[in-house]
Amino acid sequence: MDIEPVDHSPRLAIPWAVLRQRWEDLTFLHWAVAPELVAPLLPAGTRPDTMDGVSFVGLIGFRMVGLGFGRGPGVPYFGTFAETNVRLYSVDGTGRRAVVFRSLDASRLVPVLVARVTLRLPYLWSSMRLDHDGDRRTYRCRRRWPGPAGTTSRMVVRVGEPIADPTPLEHFVTARWGLHTRAHGRTLHLPNWHPRWPLHRAELLHLDDELVAAAGLPTPAGPPVSVLYSPGVAVRFGPPVAARRRGVGPPEPQ
Repeated sequence: MDIEPVDHSPRLAIPWAVLRQRWEDLTFLHWAVAPELVAPLLPAGTRPDTMDGVSFVGLIGFRMVGLGFGRGPGVPYFGTFAETNVRLYSVDGTGRRAVVFRSLDASRLVPVLVARVTLRLPYLWSSMRLDHDGDRRTYRCRRRWPGPAGTTSRMVVRVGEPIADPTPLEHFVTARWGLHTRAHGRTLHLPNWHPRWPLHRAELLHLDDELVAAAGLPTPAGPPVSVLYSPGVAVRFGPPVAARRRGVGPPEPQ
């Protein structure tokens, strides 16, 4: 099986956009994790994507801006909100690299309900806040529904200099062009496209997080192996397609 390059972009594979949005003020925290620990948490027909024998768990805070459908404008009010997600990294049977979300906390209830019903994505309704103070970004989250209610996260970073040439690890955890999810009895691949990330070095000033553990993952031991910031990109998603197995991961239920 040929695995797509980390820098591969599926621009031509998205003939029309199902969803359009902007991701802004992103902070990426990543920890190394053993592939065998995360493999049971991935959708059927996928396996952990690895680099030098390890995989990664990411905690990403940002603002979703102007979420809209197709060629239409962004949905007023409901299309802009704060979000924090916990994610893993996967490969399917056709070699497509993607992310798998273990949780997506968002501050608007309607998008949470729509995403949970249509794509079975693990969105959760939370009270959230993103504050700017010069070069500092503070992300706060307290989960409301469906739970565990009261789960919290607070991370504070200082944004540093732009990165002209990202390292292989920085490419690996950011250059992702789709997601895998299990919905309606099938494992789906939902492709996306956006420009190359404008990345900055960042310093983690404070982290008090319960979201990673609530997502069924070990509480990170020690500091993250990567801390990055991006001012953001415009994103479009194509229609979901079934992720074929080709011998990767456990067989799909019939």
